[in-house]
Amino acid sequence: MLCKKLHHAAFRCRDARETVEFYTNMLGLRFTHAMGEDHVPSTGKYSPHVHIFFEMEDGSHIAFFECPLDEGEVSGRDPKTPGWIQHFAFEVADMEILLQAKADLEAKGLKVIGPTNHDDFIESIYFFDPSGHRLELTVRTCHDPKRLQSFVDEAPEVLALWDQTHDWSQREKVFGTQSGYTRSE
Repeated sequence: MLCKKLHHAAFRCRDARETVEFYTNMLGLRFTHAMGEDHVPSTGKYSPHVHIFFEMEDGSHIAFFECPLDEGEVSGRDPKTPGWIQHFAFEVADMEILLQAKADLEAKGLKVIGPTNHDDFIESIYFFDPSGHRLELTVRTCHDPKRLQSFVDEAPEVLALWDQTHDWSQREKVFGTQSGYTRSE
């Protein structure tokens, strides 16, 4: 396979220092690199910026750009995308750690939503960073190989139903019910 793993995903931030403090102090990520230019290396456009990187345990990174002279949404979020869509999701080891992280984040003053069950596939909590980016901590809750394979097998059916309807009014065709994700076993 060409792509071995995620190196980084990047968003805009409003303040690099504030972002470094948040991701290192709140989530314990390792601040691994910072670089800056007056011109964008790939386009040559004048845009003074700093590009900062945070590493996770598996070596993958998230990154941010502070680019104060560029127009656009200062918060770094796409203003036309609902706030719940664009997010970073970080995997944690187990449910106990997820619940402890929720308690720790709330103790540090963050408003945390969840835990939320997603199709018995993952369980997640949600909160926002100082730039308004939605963050998710998630734990895999499905470990049964047969069930995981059923998710893979049904994915084309789910997409086909979406292509046909663009709503879930006929979801029982895939899931056997009008709500939830009940599957015939």
